[in-house]
Amino acid sequence: MGLFSRRSHNKAATNDPNSDSYSNNKYATMKRANGNPAAHASIPEIALLKAPDPQVDPAGYLRSIYAVRERSRLVLEKAKRNQLRHFNVDMEKFRDTANYVVMIIKRDFEPDYSKIPPHGRWQHFEVGGRPRIDQLMAVWPSSLDAQERTRRLIDLFLVSVLLDAGAGTKWQYKSKESGKVYRRSEGLAVASLEMFKTGMFSSNPEQPHQVDSAGLKTLTSDRMAKGLQVSEENPIDGLEGRTNLLIRLGDALLNLEVFGPDSRPGNMLDYLLSHPSTTASSVPIVPLPTLWDTLMNGLSPIWPATRTQVDGMPLGDAWPCQSMPSHPTQPWENIVPFHKLTQWLCYSLMVPMQKLANVRFVGVELMTGLPEYRNGGLLVDTGLLTLKPEDARRGLEQYQTNATRQGQPSVEVVPLFTADDDVIVEWRALTVGFLDELLVTVNEALDLHGSDKLSLAQMLEAGTWKGGREIAEVSRPNTKEPPIMILSDGTVF
Repeated sequence: MGLFSRRSHNKAATNDPNSDSYSNNKYATMKRANGNPAAHASIPEIALLKAPDPQVDPAGYLRSIYAVRERSRLVLEKAKRNQLRHFNVDMEKFRDTANYVVMIIKRDFEPDYSKIPPHGRWQHFEVGGRPRIDQLMAVWPSSLDAQERTRRLIDLFLVSVLLDAGAGTKWQYKSKESGKVYRRSEGLAVASLEMFKTGMFSSNPEQPHQVDSAGLKTLTSDRMAKGLQVSEENPIDGLEGRTNLLIRLGDALLNLEVFGPDSRPGNMLDYLLSHPSTTASSVPIVPLPTLWDTLMNGLSPIWPATRTQVDGMPLGDAWPCQSMPSHPTQPWENIVPFHKLTQWLCYSLMVPMQKLANVRFVGVELMTGLPEYRNGGLLVDTGLLTLKPEDARRGLEQYQTNATRQGQPSVEVVPLFTADDDVIVEWRALTVGFLDELLVTVNEALDLHGSDKLSLAQMLEAGTWKGGREIAEVSRPNTKEPPIMILSDGTVF
């Protein structure tokens, strides 16, 4: 049995931890709680769910968190031998990249690196130093218990993350509360919070501060455009894609077992706490693969039907890559999964569950760095990766064509590709692989050892994500574009 029963129902869950699919493995002894040293608790060893056998269940394997690091590492190994199809790799520049990340971290956090928060959506809500989440919770009744507060934040964070695809270089958001202007991820965070507070995602007028299926199904592109302040003068990339993603989320929330009878994202807290793999210790302990499967399976209806499939199963954010092995009888072997959005959700949703509901997660080290343009752009702007001439020419031609579209940038020209282009797939795989390598070197340079080491989530927050943005702003001050652009449809992150 799980630690707690559901509030209103307790439908039998699957993934029995006593079955053969659970086993002790090399990850079971890792106990860091979302990379936040202050959040450590005394927790026992927990057996983690093993990855499906790719020879038996290739789709299940490629949808697992294990596959992201394992598949990307195959591309990284070719990179270290400079045998890639689209990028030249100068490993002598790796130390320069690491030194830049170390410099950024030291500048902002030396000497108390334990204060670095884990990468997650919470920090974006606090842009400008304003504690917007604390202010939001302050207006809720004091009688509201910690679990309902957590549910409401999960509601907010999930919708906000789904809106967090690249907004483009021209879009901005003027806060209705402060009058200040924000861009990119922080702008989308503030915009989603202010829409949440007006009840835009709720079907219950008496409770605007929630997200539910019926509320999401009333959304239209026009309503979203108004909420995001989109106009001809203030265009955003992929408005229709973002809107449809939230509408499809409304369908996904009808999963009674995970999202409850009122069809809210926040009810996944109850599902996780009552899951048979959750352990009662001094605190509730949830295996990361349980959270992962909850998000992967619970949100699978939201992904466009055109995405990569294996045996009729849609894989989500997973793409064929020419640098991968290729076997006619095993077509799955050329696919690299990233599941960036699911990972971003895991990083983001774990924070309120830890802070408010005192949940601890084991197996967080299975998570990888996020393969997006700030982390990946850092590798290009520091000279570690360089596009091969033929691909650079093709990307520049596509940028020039795109620049003829209304609202698209036409200065500080950089190569541009669609998300499914092999250049982008290879770049994202390299990003995942090199972030792991950077973590080891950064900790060594900071002289951090044992439990004092930065987690990957902390390095992302204080170093590579921030550093990638800052070096882009210096290198391309007019647009602040990454060195390679991805043509966004609002569903690729």
